[in-house]
Amino acid sequence: MTAVDGDVSKPLAAQRVNIARKVLIVDDNVDAAETLASFIRARGGEAATAHGGEEGVRLASSYRPDVILLDIGMPGMDGYETCRRLRDGVVDGNTWIVAVTGWGQDQARARARECGFTHLTKPADPLALETLLADLPRRRVHVA
Repeated sequence: MTAVDGDVSKPLAAQRVNIARKVLIVDDNVDAAETLASFIRARGGEAATAHGGEEGVRLASSYRPDVILLDIGMPGMDGYETCRRLRDGVVDGNTWIVAVTGWGQDQARARARECGFTHLTKPADPLALETLLADLPRRRVHVA
């Protein structure tokens, strides 16, 4: 696999991808959220964390992220409902919402698409996450 941008003569794994965007991580697992935030910051991005769906919706309205990494299996408001509320006027169609979840079954992937977000299974492969975040400007937003 080669780089999305930059020197395509080196494999992507040998390059440090500069994410350079605002990312909101919404995950009830504090350690998982903070690990993802550190990963984003180490690659030039700005990251904020929320530890539940309602907190994520509130923070998204003021933080105005470019990308939201969203867990599905959260107590209270799950990731599907959080995504619906985010898409219902909190964020615009330019905000990417990516499910980063332990739910990797086909049904979970299909439901994520129906709700309007991309799907990555936990633990997210760092290379896959870098590639996705680097490639997002080229993709079209899917809003159900």
